[in-house]
Amino acid sequence: MKNFVETLDVNGHLQIVKVFRNGEEEVVFDDPNVIVSGMGMGLSYLFSLSGSPNILDYQLDRFQVGVSGSLAKQVSSTNQLAGPLSSAAEYGDNALLYVIEAYHAIDSQNSIGPEFFGYIPSHKVSKVGERSVRYTITLDKDSCNNLTRDGNEVDLNEIGLFMKNPQNSKLALDNSVLVAYRYFSGITKTEDFSLIFRWTINW
Repeated sequence: MKNFVETLDVNGHLQIVKVFRNGEEEVVFDDPNVIVSGMGMGLSYLFSLSGSPNILDYQLDRFQVGVSGSLAKQVSSTNQLAGPLSSAAEYGDNALLYVIEAYHAIDSQNSIGPEFFGYIPSHKVSKVGERSVRYTITLDKDSCNNLTRDGNEVDLNEIGLFMKNPQNSKLALDNSVLVAYRYFSGITKTEDFSLIFRWTINW
């Protein structure tokens, strides 16, 4: 039996591009993503009128990147990144990236956090087809550089796209839900380049 998201035929695609200081671009990843069960949860709140009454709470306006992704996470039941960045400083103190704190709903009853998320401003969201929306996420030259865990250098290798606050959370912060996920081959982020994630969701 199809789940709610499969019935709606929601799917997506992710392209990752390195942009070097001289303007040269290199596509390092270009593949479909996984729409996870949180998308169905969020949309069910919307269509049943049982969640937030504010349509803005259903926006996909934030993301996390992480360092512990794996193919095992590349499944629709995934509800959190394996190793999300754990501080605003890891996203970059001097970066042109706005970092927010929010709780993270891992199912309809349970939440974790607060955690840190990168914010996707509205001018980075564009309609690219009759039923397609592209979210452009930029990790500039000052973002997410030279990350370490336990003294060892680690690579970025996972990213998640989140819905803002579909449950109409009464918590002090939003209670965001993971709606799409992708694992990718590790990228050692340095100040030598920016990373552009072009994430297209097809409704």
